[in-house]
Amino acid sequence: MTSEDPKPEGQPGEFQAALRGLCPQCGEKTLFAGFADFAPKCSNCGLDYGQFNVGDGPTVFLTMGIGTLAVLLGLWVHFTFEPPLWLLAVLLTPLILGSTLYGLRISKGWLLQAEYWRKAKPANTKDVIHPDHDRGES
Repeated sequence: MTSEDPKPEGQPGEFQAALRGLCPQCGEKTLFAGFADFAPKCSNCGLDYGQFNVGDGPTVFLTMGIGTLAVLLGLWVHFTFEPPLWLLAVLLTPLILGSTLYGLRISKGWLLQAEYWRKAKPANTKDVIHPDHDRGES
């Protein structure tokens, strides 16, 4: 493992691991318990997935990005082919739902992989206070 390549030896890259739902520690397919819900821990090696803070960041970006693309696609289809609005809704709804849900699974898996491989953790006071602060120096 080098500083430029954080993945462990023998493991697929971050995107491939996220795409397949692989545990970042052992590489088994145990990351998700549901379609986009993390398992509490890896059933193979016992890695606790609850210690990682993936949060709702991927949800916001996916909703905004896919929503923008869907509106642009819908406007283009509407003004180019002039289908009835109900047909446009029937065509775009599965596309929006599918791409958002599958994108959420991939992005959440990727963020967890990245946190694990880069040993991300919350900052504490040692990380933000300058070492000379206690001595009154600037």
